[in-house]
Amino acid sequence: MAIRTIRVMGDDILNKTSKPVKEMTDKVRTLINDMLDTMYDAQGVGLAAPQVGILKRIVVIDVSENADNPIILINPEIVKTEGEQTDNEGCLSVPGKAGTVTRPEYVEVKALDENMEPISLCGNGLLARAFAHEIDHLDGKLYVDLVEGELHDVANDEEDE
Repeated sequence: MAIRTIRVMGDDILNKTSKPVKEMTDKVRTLINDMLDTMYDAQGVGLAAPQVGILKRIVVIDVSENADNPIILINPEIVKTEGEQTDNEGCLSVPGKAGTVTRPEYVEVKALDENMEPISLCGNGLLARAFAHEIDHLDGKLYVDLVEGELHDVANDEEDE
């Protein structure tokens, strides 16, 4: 397991569409573990594979209070959304900045887990926001394109996605 370099806005890979994962391999398992290590090290709540330079449809998320309940999504798709929430949002690929973004209040996703078994998960609030934010990364979209108003500076100790 290793900490990988997080790509930042301006890196072309962040604007490309990721490819589906066809099978679980040792290389994919290592990537997932490295993504978790990288996300926790950066004190984020989510990370998508393109953020570490890999164009694969893999997302890791952990919105738990103690950062001990990771969600691993392979080839995730949003299948249902409801409602709206408007809140501050940040991104590990846009360090030191945040902005106001409206996202669904409820998001349901289908994906494969780390064993390539089908799963369906739903989330409200921060988890819904994280699902939408991270899955956007897989399609080459950054939250800055959705910001209402201007980006603003955040303190180093504020939690970013």
